[in-house]
Amino acid sequence: MLLQITHDTHYRYMPAVETAQHMAYMQPCNHAAQTVLDHTLNINPQPAQMREMTDVYGNTRNFFSMQTSHEVLSVIAHSLVSTQASDIVHGLMPWEKVRELFRYQAGGAFDPASEFVFASPFVPRNNEFANYARPSFGPGVPLLEAVANLMQRIHKDFTYESQSTQINTPALQALEQRKGVCQDFSHIMIACLRTLGLPARYVSGYLLTQAAPGEVKLIGSDASHAWVSVYVPDLMNAQGMPQSQRWCDFDPTNDRWGWHSPGQDYVTVAHGRDFGDVSPLRGVIHGGARHRLTVGVTVSAFNENVPLVSGASQNQSQSQSQTQSQFQR
Repeated sequence: MLLQITHDTHYRYMPAVETAQHMAYMQPCNHAAQTVLDHTLNINPQPAQMREMTDVYGNTRNFFSMQTSHEVLSVIAHSLVSTQASDIVHGLMPWEKVRELFRYQAGGAFDPASEFVFASPFVPRNNEFANYARPSFGPGVPLLEAVANLMQRIHKDFTYESQSTQINTPALQALEQRKGVCQDFSHIMIACLRTLGLPARYVSGYLLTQAAPGEVKLIGSDASHAWVSVYVPDLMNAQGMPQSQRWCDFDPTNDRWGWHSPGQDYVTVAHGRDFGDVSPLRGVIHGGARHRLTVGVTVSAFNENVPLVSGASQNQSQSQSQTQSQFQR
């Protein structure tokens, strides 16, 4: 599929912000099932400085600072991404053996996936997560089979309900109330896996959604999406794969999974320990005691009549081709 994404973030401050520094995670990544063909980031007012960098997890992030007073901040990211269906993969290693691989052993070789076994700010360790997960993790069950079952149970047991949680709602609270949004379901699933000693990471991105029958697709009606990536040490496809690619993605919100992404209608932006590592836009401001935030995300097939680039009068910084504290739900 050829997908175009517009992610529009608009802040209105009261009173004006005097100075600010921001970090944006809005540029999709390249992987075996996804290629970024074009990406632009339009920022108004024009930043005093701006630079692109790679974080510790390999994600692309954009830093920019504002040194003049402003009452409005507009950040619009446009992306064009080519996606394809993931290869069929298999892995038969029992989940207990995977857990043992990540127990500390003096002198043992370091595996980068071990960074995603520990608790993080949005994903605590708690026995309640282990209790929920255990029915899926019977003795000798292959890891892929167990994780898929856990994903299916979360999809069945939990109700997707907008506004039922906030960005800072604890994962344990969402587990207890059995409702939330994709961010909550992802944090709960990751907490279940890590509490059992299994490496799992948070994935941010976008999902192409279709309008209901008889309705017109609305601009900005899509949203930032979140799902889970699990490390499978013996994950293989027909050609084999390097260790760094042995991650399989699971979306408990939609009960879908696959290698590198749950499907070709998904666009991956970044991955981290939890939402806090990859929020689309966060920063520090001086002033602006109150603010109003509006966010719109549009994901569409490239042949739809939705322009890839709009707002030509905006200041623009373009990345090379080919190569949140907000969350819209």
